[in-house]
Amino acid sequence: MDATPAGAAGQAARGRPARLLPCSSRCLPRAGHARRPKTGPSPVDRARPGSKHHMISDARGTPLAVTLTGGNRNDVTQLIPLIDTVPGVRGRRGRPRFRPDAVYADRAYDHDKYRRLLRHRRITPVIARRGDEHGSGLGVVRWVIERSLGWLHWPRRLRIRWERRADIHDSLLQLTTCLIQHRR
Repeated sequence: MDATPAGAAGQAARGRPARLLPCSSRCLPRAGHARRPKTGPSPVDRARPGSKHHMISDARGTPLAVTLTGGNRNDVTQLIPLIDTVPGVRGRRGRPRFRPDAVYADRAYDHDKYRRLLRHRRITPVIARRGDEHGSGLGVVRWVIERSLGWLHWPRRLRIRWERRADIHDSLLQLTTCLIQHRR
C-alpha cells in the first residue's frame, strides 16, 4: 500500500514543511518566519510591525520615485536612493534631466553627510536645521509632498498594508504612482 497521499492534496502536503517537529518524546512547533519583508517595529505604534512609503516629487506634486521600507528606518537613509532612481524628465530640447536643481526637506533630513552627497551631485539642499526655531519658510513648499502622499494613500489598499509580500505592495505603489502621473 502506498503511504503517500494522492492528488492535489498530496502535492500541497509535500510542498510545505511540517508544523510540528519531533523532539525526544514529544513534538514541538516549528519556528515561523521572523517577520514579513520590508517591515519593522514602528516607533509610534507600540512597536507593531509596519512599513513606510518614501517619495520624491517635483514642484507640482507629481511623484517621481517611491520606495517601501520597514517602519523603523530613518527617512534620511532613503534620500540618496530615491534621487538615484528618478527617471529622465522631458523638458527642453536635448538630453533629459535626471536630477533636480534643489531638494526641499524637513528637519528629519538634517545631516551634514547627506548635504555633502547632494552637493556632490550638484543639487542644492534646502533642509531645515535641527534646533532652530520654526519659521524656516519650508512649510510653504512642504505641503506639496504631503498632498502627494495623500494622493498615494487614496487607495485604501496602500493606506493600510494588507499584503504579506513586499513585492506585491511595491508593485501596487508603482501602479498608483503611474495613475497619479497619468491624471496630472
